[in-house]
Amino acid sequence: MKKKLDIGTVAGLTLGVVSIFGSFVLEGGSVGALMLIPAMVIVFGGTFGAAMIGTSMKNFMGIGKLIKMALFPPEFDVKGAIERIVKFSTIARKDGLLALEKELDSVDNPFMKKILRFAIDGTDPEILRSLAETEVINAGQRHAKSSSIFQKMGGYSPTMGIIGTVMGLIATLAAAGEDPNLLIHHIASAFIATLWGVFMANVVWLPISDKLRHVHGEENLFMEIIVEGILSIQVGEIPSVIKAKLNSMLPSSQQEAT
Repeated sequence: MKKKLDIGTVAGLTLGVVSIFGSFVLEGGSVGALMLIPAMVIVFGGTFGAAMIGTSMKNFMGIGKLIKMALFPPEFDVKGAIERIVKFSTIARKDGLLALEKELDSVDNPFMKKILRFAIDGTDPEILRSLAETEVINAGQRHAKSSSIFQKMGGYSPTMGIIGTVMGLIATLAAAGEDPNLLIHHIASAFIATLWGVFMANVVWLPISDKLRHVHGEENLFMEIIVEGILSIQVGEIPSVIKAKLNSMLPSSQQEAT
């Protein structure tokens, strides 16, 4: 399956970073002042630690792959799948369902290949639909589990930022001297943890969760079209009806362009 860099993800992240930190610089701040190591350790370490507690180590160690998926999401050629299914229906209507066995080697999508194989082997349509829907549901559950990790991290991160700020204020007030300017400086530094917590939650973790759900939605539509198309071939529907049915499952804007 083809994958390419998602421009929207990169552009959105860049815009978010530039807008937030750029505005801070325009107001006279220094980006270097925000790179407070203790605050960042509390936010990142605390968030990752909470995520490890909330899920298995195996799932947590897979977040790198999930981030890569958000940056390089798989492309689901829905229109290409519809065209291929219509082609298969034409062959099946002319030469019979068994004639599609010669087309199996040309099918590169594992799910389509599996469902088509079941249809060719004469699996009862109701059983075939049940098998296919079970696989679609299982895929959805896997995606939901993946996106939930980042959703939870989006909830943990601001809290860790608040913890870092409270700890910073406690240390600042405990060591407060007679110089009010020094006290103000330390208080400002204490709030950097909150900044990082809120920033990571709303610009990184939660958007990644949304991106993964978006990818799942596209894959779910792709799989449902395959199921409906192959089941329609199996019951002998004519190619034009199959094409119209599958096109109706697409968003209206894509239907007009199909």
